[in-house]
Amino acid sequence: MKIPSHLKRLAKMVPAYKGRLALAFIGMLLTAATEPMFPAVLQNVLDNGFGNKPGFQIWLVPIAVIGIFVLRGLSTYLTNYMMTWVSSKLLVELRRQAFARVLEVPLDFYAANSVGRVINSLMFEVQQIVEMITKVFTSFVRDSLTFIGLLGYLFYLNWRLTLVALILLPLTAGVIRLTAKRLRRLNKSLLEVNAEMTQVIEETTRAHQVIKIFGGQTFEKRRFEERASKLRGYTMRLTTTFAATVPLTQVMASCAVATVMVIALIQASHGQTTVGAFVSFITAMLMLLTPMKHLAELNGPLQRGMAAADAVYLLIDSTPERINGKTLAARAAGRLEFRDASFTYPGQNQPALANINLSIAPGETIAFVGMSGGGKSTLVNLVPGFYSTTSGHILLDGEVLDNISLLSLRAQIAMVSQQVVLFDDTVAANIAYGDAAPDAARIAAAATAAYLDEVIANLPDGLQTQIGDNGSRLSGGQRQRLAIARAIYKDAPILILDEATSALDTESERAVQAALDHLMQGRTTLVIAHRLSTIERASRIVVLVHGRIVETGTHAELLARNEVYANLYHLQFEKEVA
Repeated sequence: MKIPSHLKRLAKMVPAYKGRLALAFIGMLLTAATEPMFPAVLQNVLDNGFGNKPGFQIWLVPIAVIGIFVLRGLSTYLTNYMMTWVSSKLLVELRRQAFARVLEVPLDFYAANSVGRVINSLMFEVQQIVEMITKVFTSFVRDSLTFIGLLGYLFYLNWRLTLVALILLPLTAGVIRLTAKRLRRLNKSLLEVNAEMTQVIEETTRAHQVIKIFGGQTFEKRRFEERASKLRGYTMRLTTTFAATVPLTQVMASCAVATVMVIALIQASHGQTTVGAFVSFITAMLMLLTPMKHLAELNGPLQRGMAAADAVYLLIDSTPERINGKTLAARAAGRLEFRDASFTYPGQNQPALANINLSIAPGETIAFVGMSGGGKSTLVNLVPGFYSTTSGHILLDGEVLDNISLLSLRAQIAMVSQQVVLFDDTVAANIAYGDAAPDAARIAAAATAAYLDEVIANLPDGLQTQIGDNGSRLSGGQRQRLAIARAIYKDAPILILDEATSALDTESERAVQAALDHLMQGRTTLVIAHRLSTIERASRIVVLVHGRIVETGTHAELLARNEVYANLYHLQFEKEVA
């Protein structure tokens, strides 16, 4: 039988824990060895203990019985402890590999994989793999050893009866084989539905305000209940398939026991066996049913684990961002050049950007304007390497971006987006995010430059105040200013502002704009414009329409031309001027 590739990969992780696994194996061996001991003691008691005078010291009986179960208890504890130690290590390692890949995948990964599915893989499916390893390995080794030990004892007692009992074993194996494929298929479907349900929960908790304001509770309840009902359906089918395996094997085993009892009675009538030997044989045979039952039950967790391994290794094997490229030796000057740069999103026919030619001098501020879908965000996302051009090149200080390592490239860039992302940590930790050795003085200076001093003064623990999930304890404007403080702290030569003041009220905008004016000095700044004040301060304004540059110039120059920009200006910014 061909071993699945996922099992081979999991097996390669095992040698690192061979010492602990060896101890677990010793525990399993001892547990298996105790199984034939009890029927052996029982045979001796029945044959030699119920005569006129026992053939052994009576006090040895309780010592033997208690000793067997003490040894069994200690060996079981040793096995369980060592297997839990190994499985918990494997769980951490698999999650580490999966999480590391989540950090390395490109942006388009999430176009095909929802956040809920990723969370499901990291939490639920990895757990399923480890449970498979623990249950399958422990049960297979321990119950196989127990089965072999008891079977050997049965052959020792009466080989003829043992051969009769073994006739039904191939039938049991056939039942297990028939159910394996169905269990694997059902488990894959179960994992998919579970991922869908995780996604519903994740979206509902993230969008609770939208749900309440737009009255989406009924829709979300129905969506959740549909997934929950679907999940229950697959669970019932799994249970039905799996549950049928165990009674079938037990019925087959009972047929074997009944047949053995009849033959044993015939043998006893001819003086071929003793009462003690018969009772010992039946006891050992009944004890043999337990490991047989456990081995039959392995099919369920094995197929669940294999289905989960498919999903987890699909995540781990996802194509990461490129890791090649040179490391920039010093701080970049900030000269950017777009040379016939074009980009088309995967699966799309229409290019998002076409033949962009633009030269940006160090310290220059370029504002990109245009109607929604014109390519502004796509263009600025090419600079940090979130996407790579499908044709043409972008150069930083004369070096093609694709030749620079992404880590080195992104070290030269700070970014403030309209979609502010903060972490459930302190104000200080969010400002200095990414810095392994935060500088308290720089944190305070960045907060001051972003006009956060008054906000921080009103927080209970100042800079050490926990701000909640995505800064939920702060207002929208405060969250935006905190994101700007993070960019100020980084002090990168290239700054990307994607509608960075869009969430601010007029008063906050004035304060932050002053900070931005100071921040932009001496830095190459790319601005996706939203507010008139930002556009007017730009060195040049670039107008994008359907992914192409149609106009370039200063605010005054473009207004004087009375073309695309002038039209946008009157449509979008006339009210602000008024």
